[in-house]
Amino acid sequence: MTAPARKRSASATAPSARKAKRGEMPLTVSRPELIINGSDRDFRELVHNLFGFLALHERLRSGHGKYIGLGGVEYTVLISIGHLARDGDVNVKTVADHLHLSGAFITATTNRLLKMGYIHKTVDTADRRRVTLAVSSKGRAALESLAPVQSRLNDIEFAALSRQEFIMLNDLLRRMIADSNRAVALQDYYLAGGEEA
Repeated sequence: MTAPARKRSASATAPSARKAKRGEMPLTVSRPELIINGSDRDFRELVHNLFGFLALHERLRSGHGKYIGLGGVEYTVLISIGHLARDGDVNVKTVADHLHLSGAFITATTNRLLKMGYIHKTVDTADRRRVTLAVSSKGRAALESLAPVQSRLNDIEFAALSRQEFIMLNDLLRRMIADSNRAVALQDYYLAGGEEA
């Protein structure tokens, strides 16, 4: 089936399909839970608010990194290694799974952190493919110097949340990430030429 035919087929069978009035944008969701008064306006506001929050959070993350001489993603990988180590050995896969990033990306980032002296890598003598990551004394000192500033900024950034809302938001985000992974897999399928069921 050609791409235009696939698009026609998708729009004809989609549950949200309805003829948009002149000058009106088509609905971008079909679940009734996400449509208020026949409109996806509130859903679009949610998506754009998430985008805005993440853009601002990225600025803060980059600032945290800059404070200790790192890029934002390097800082995130460094602090993740430190926190994940509380639960046992940390390796590239542990960090990649935790941050929802590729193993290759984490490998490249940890190699930079290693060169700068912020982490150590230990190779298992029994299985040389097994490499454990740990924050070095230099990395720990950097994170400790950042902590007072970081704590104040985090308290302000998340000031709107009560404890119950914080717990609820964390749970919602875990579930939304799982659903987003499913959506990405479906999008990849469509982009590779797969047809809508």
